[in-house]
Amino acid sequence: MSEDKKPQEFNRQKIELANKIANQSQKVANTYQHVEDILLRIIRWFSTFIDKTLFNTKYTKLVSLILAILMYAMVNYDSSTSLYTTPLSYSKDLNDVSVTAKYNSDTFELSGLPSTANITISGDASSVTSAVNSKGSVVANLEGLTEGTHAVKLTTEGYGDGINTKIDPSLVYITLKKKTTQQFDISYDFINQDKMESIYSVGTPEFEYQKVNVRASKDTLDSIAFVKTLIDLKGQTTDFTQEAKLIAYDVNGQPVNADIVPDTIKVSVPVTSPNKVVPIDVEVTGEVPDGKAISNIEMDQQTVTIYGSENVLSQVDKVVVTLNASTITKDSTLLRPLALPTGVNSSSINQITINVTLGEGVTKTISDVKISYINNVNNYKASQVNNKTTVNVTVFGTEENISTITADDINVYIDMTDAKPGLVEFPLYVEQPKGGLVKYSLSESTYTLNILGETDSTETDNGGNANNG
Repeated sequence: MSEDKKPQEFNRQKIELANKIANQSQKVANTYQHVEDILLRIIRWFSTFIDKTLFNTKYTKLVSLILAILMYAMVNYDSSTSLYTTPLSYSKDLNDVSVTAKYNSDTFELSGLPSTANITISGDASSVTSAVNSKGSVVANLEGLTEGTHAVKLTTEGYGDGINTKIDPSLVYITLKKKTTQQFDISYDFINQDKMESIYSVGTPEFEYQKVNVRASKDTLDSIAFVKTLIDLKGQTTDFTQEAKLIAYDVNGQPVNADIVPDTIKVSVPVTSPNKVVPIDVEVTGEVPDGKAISNIEMDQQTVTIYGSENVLSQVDKVVVTLNASTITKDSTLLRPLALPTGVNSSSINQITINVTLGEGVTKTISDVKISYINNVNNYKASQVNNKTTVNVTVFGTEENISTITADDINVYIDMTDAKPGLVEFPLYVEQPKGGLVKYSLSESTYTLNILGETDSTETDNGGNANNG
């Protein structure tokens, strides 16, 4: 096709498309006009029919009746009570609702009643909502019932009008038992003692009265092992008075539900802080390395105040600090904890500072240290084998510390607690000097005596010196 014919063909196609659109639009317009004519004819007919009917005396009464009914319905219409509205029913489950009982609790003991029940409430939406938010309850009315077991129907109270309720369980079996009264002694326990400072000690409480009345059924009273009050020691530092609750317990220590009259008691508790000032002793263990010895030990505290019961304190005469000499290689300043005796609750200080000075270690032997006998409880006579009554002792320390030590300063002994007649070999012991600066060692470890069956009528030394001379 030539270049001149292409534009002509394109223009022809546009003209044909325009004609098709115009023809289609005309058809739509004709259809719309036809429908419009039909609707107008229908409206004119209906209007003519209404006019003939309304203004026709034949139908006047009927039309008036219809209009009156419509007017009445419009005036008295209420959406909440409309004849044309069907109210909807709603339901809601309430679980674990507390069950209460109406009965004479002073006369009877009640058992078998469940503590809670489940309820299904139903009604219209607003009533159910109000019921859910109300303080309704489940009730077992036991008024008028006598001692024994009864079947009781549970009811609801307080959920409002227009509410239906269904209770699960709806029927329960309860037992009523007559109550009697019995007296019990009052005991006590301390609680929160760990929250009381250890320096304080608690004395014996004094009660407002010694016995208390407990009211319950005979079976319940028989199950009570004791009535106890719990005294709270938290934060107490001085004598105090407390109103304490009384609780009945069975043999297993479980609370028993019973009426305790009165259920509280006033208790007075003395609080003291027994204490004692005792010296601090350094106990040296091991040996200083490289042939050295401890020349001097100085402590920043010589005494300590200890706290505990008076009985414990009476048996304590010192507090010990342990010093391991094998770890000391030069003059040192050490921090060491106090070893509190058993039963001592606390002390004024927990540790002390120790200054340790070293020197060259030397030894010397002290001869003819007398052997003594202790704990000769049977007061036996004894003879020494080979007439041996002394032993040699080696003394170790710095020259300054051992130079003045004599045989009279050293205590070597045997313990005759378990002695029996016959030839007996006893271990030899030497009492180490206080302070840990000097150490004694024995040339012999045992000592043999011939124990006679006879007893010595004379008094002996050191708890029973068995005639060693």
